[in-house]
Amino acid sequence: MPRTQTTDGELPRALAVQLSDFLTALRVEAGLSRATLAAYRSDLGHFLSWSRHRGLRRPADIDAVMVVDYLAHRRAEGLAESTVSRDLTAIRMWMRFLVAEGLLDRDPTSRLQSPVLAKLLPHTLGIEDVDRLLRAPDGSNWQDLRDRALLEVLYACGARISEAVGLTTDRMDSELRVVRLLGKGSKERVVPVGARARAALTSWIEDGRPQLPGGRARREVFLSHTGKPLDRTNAWRRVKAAALRAGLSREVHPHSLRHSFASHMLAGGADLRAVQEMLGHASIRTTEIYTHLDEEHIRGLHRLYHPRG
Repeated sequence: MPRTQTTDGELPRALAVQLSDFLTALRVEAGLSRATLAAYRSDLGHFLSWSRHRGLRRPADIDAVMVVDYLAHRRAEGLAESTVSRDLTAIRMWMRFLVAEGLLDRDPTSRLQSPVLAKLLPHTLGIEDVDRLLRAPDGSNWQDLRDRALLEVLYACGARISEAVGLTTDRMDSELRVVRLLGKGSKERVVPVGARARAALTSWIEDGRPQLPGGRARREVFLSHTGKPLDRTNAWRRVKAAALRAGLSREVHPHSLRHSFASHMLAGGADLRAVQEMLGHASIRTTEIYTHLDEEHIRGLHRLYHPRG
């Protein structure tokens, strides 16, 4: 059965804006492809169009009953269970985003049964590739100084791109040994800064920022060429540019460094709970996915070096 196309223009402005913000976050934070983003837009567009005719005007109007009724409606249309499961996944991700942004008090889908989906391991970089990426901005101009500091913070702290661009000078100690990252739900966590990241930050703050308009006075650490705070989209572009400059895959995105941070910490013997704290994960189950990456590495070594591997 063909699926009716729904555009943001048919939605109340508040819903259209929040949907657009969610899709931007998916692109910038997770580096999802255009095809995947289009699928999310389509799935959520169908749900919002259906809900709009039932009085939906703002996210707070969404409750579990509405979601269950919508899924039943989709099944009644004769759609495959996998499609219905994908619908629920899209709605759940959007609800969690709205809660994290402070636009909803609670997630109305939290008690709904989760679809059974294959667990996909995140894209990580090897240590040598990370090193190539971090060394890509190798100049002494203000942009390279900033980009190098940004990349170092993303990897050294396992920061999300939104946390990195939201970093302010008052959330760093005077010796730049720790930073206080403001994560999802405005939860703050303290993360150590390694020697290389500390050196890159020092160079940027002392030599790079003063070259920009108002650079000395801004609270935000990372600035654009206009002296205004660097936003998530442009920070994402700088990471992609560095990846291309380093000759790495086009699949590299800011979250690749966060995934690599966690994987490399655990492979090096770090405690799972400590990595959970540094990543700002509410549940240790979210962090446990990186132990699977470590298991894959160990199995690969076994196959390579064991005589009966």
